[in-house]
Amino acid sequence: MSHSYIISLAGREHQHFAETICHQIELSSLERGTGIAKRTPEFIRQKMTEGKAVIALSESGEWAGFSYIESWNEDKFVANSGLIVAPQFRKNGLSKAIKREIFNLSRKKYPHAKVFSLTTGPAVMKINSDLGYRPVTYSQITDDENFWKGCQSCVNHQILMSKERKNCLCTALVYDPVLHEQKNVETSENNENKITAIQKMDTSIYENVKNAVQLFFKSNSKNLFRISFLLGRNKNEAIKSKFLELPVLNNYNK
Repeated sequence: MSHSYIISLAGREHQHFAETICHQIELSSLERGTGIAKRTPEFIRQKMTEGKAVIALSESGEWAGFSYIESWNEDKFVANSGLIVAPQFRKNGLSKAIKREIFNLSRKKYPHAKVFSLTTGPAVMKINSDLGYRPVTYSQITDDENFWKGCQSCVNHQILMSKERKNCLCTALVYDPVLHEQKNVETSENNENKITAIQKMDTSIYENVKNAVQLFFKSNSKNLFRISFLLGRNKNEAIKSKFLELPVLNNYNK
């Protein structure tokens, strides 16, 4: 069954959903048999008040999904946390839509921060990967003690500590805006270089064939017909238009 949703910035008018959101986050963790840092309704309300959360509602106003932002190391690192979708609205692409909205909000509020994620969920990993996140070691995410204290309520906390916080069951992923921008610049430069190379090649082909046409086929109507036929099959409209401008072909076509 398909549904329509309204995803927006969460505010004070949504604070009455806080208990439901916390309850669903905990239930989801138990269903998956994985750990998750617990959050209180007061914490969720605070995120709404600060404008650091997005919420999804059905057309009838029913709560459908939620996610919020946390920042660390003086806003050098940002995490999109607490992604949850109500059971009756799952498997409709809503989690991906919420994830994209909270990611865009993070980029808007913290444009220079690295956006990171610690998750055991394959679906979240896939969404993060599509947004440009890349797997990293735990040493490449925040070292803020306040962040790691949040893991104390996770059922896997003992595993984390036994490995000196170097790894755990969660996979660490990071979106680095600097690396992402560099990649975009490199891609743009590569595309420009390819276009320039093609243009040079087209020009070279045109000049060489033009000389051959004028030299060998100026008075041979049979070969002129062949050239016109080949031009008609040529998919390069730029070269085709140049050839048709040649006096010898232009006169023939008339």
